[in-house]
Amino acid sequence: MQLSMTVRKSFGTFTLATGFTVSGDSVGIFGVSGSGKSTLVSMLAGLLPPDSGEIILDGECLFSSAKRINLRPEQRRIAMVFQQHCLFPHLNVRNNLLYGYKRCPAQFRTIDFNALVDVLKLEGLLDRGVTNLSGGEKQRVALGRAILANPCLLLMDEPLSALDDSLRFQIIPYLRSVSEQFGIPYLFISHSLIEMRLMTDNTLVFEKGVMVEQVSSEQLARNRMGSSPVGYINLLKLGRPSPSAGLFAYPWGAGQLLLSAGSDCDTSMAELSSKDIILFKQHPEAISARNLLKCSVSSLFSSGRKIGVELEYAGNTLIAEVVQDAVNELGIIPGSTIYAAIKASAFRMLPGGLLINFSASACVTGASPIKPTLPKPPIFYTILANISLLLYYKMLARHML
Repeated sequence: MQLSMTVRKSFGTFTLATGFTVSGDSVGIFGVSGSGKSTLVSMLAGLLPPDSGEIILDGECLFSSAKRINLRPEQRRIAMVFQQHCLFPHLNVRNNLLYGYKRCPAQFRTIDFNALVDVLKLEGLLDRGVTNLSGGEKQRVALGRAILANPCLLLMDEPLSALDDSLRFQIIPYLRSVSEQFGIPYLFISHSLIEMRLMTDNTLVFEKGVMVEQVSSEQLARNRMGSSPVGYINLLKLGRPSPSAGLFAYPWGAGQLLLSAGSDCDTSMAELSSKDIILFKQHPEAISARNLLKCSVSSLFSSGRKIGVELEYAGNTLIAEVVQDAVNELGIIPGSTIYAAIKASAFRMLPGGLLINFSASACVTGASPIKPTLPKPPIFYTILANISLLLYYKMLARHML
């Protein structure tokens, strides 16, 4: 996917004015509330016309004020997943999924219904009413409905913001895997650094309606370490634990970590803040922290008034943060040896065992996809559904920034 946008849009005292070109299959748009993220994607989707500018997606001009081009939303083949699921309450799961599929021209229907249902684990929900679904199930159905529209680009506008942590980390593997399995690039909008790192490779950073930075998602997290109250969050992929003297020993690459919390999963992911890593120049005589790792310093980087220390241990990378005085006193330079102490209670296990090594067996079909049976709803419900969409889009155009 290659996207070029040079647009301007004003709402009272707020103005979004930006220009950029970005390519990739998993691109993030990051910024605090009110920075213009949703306004940007609404203009890209055709829900909101720019005051001026040009939008080009994969060589096709979607909007140009100079050329008087403004393709309608349905002509752009861009699907959206919103913060709220926006499912049709009068349709069951199956018919919600098929809503976009039925409105997609036959020549673009390359995604197999049954394969998508398998990826999203919706087999047992197809005949259920959407009012009887959990929050995570509703968001999976909303994602499936968008994918079955067979878009050339998927826009995800903070799709996890309404979910708690447990549901968030259960949904993330579905979001990333479904686009990878079916070859659909996406723009992922969020104000969460963790979501950016798990969902995207490159990120556009917005502040007050202006794009201020285009950077890798990993570099964005490092750049913000010094100003973040939680520092840099190390994301650690761990193996199945075994009991060890009242703690749990987790394989971590070629090494091992001791944690307070256990897990029944073969693979898990844990968070560790850069603030929770204490560095020693020499092996301490005794220490209460149960993890004492002999590390090699790979590199140093500045972030505000803090110094990030990139450590290598047993083939893994850790980021610790210190002040400049500590760097000087400990003699920390690339290639030096340092000891990192970490308490077993400093780690936070991320909920959702599917987060790591999530696999799905779905595939994109060729020219002859399996065609699901498309029920014909009463004309009243079809009209109601279309009116609902129209009113929702108008609401977005009026209120969304």
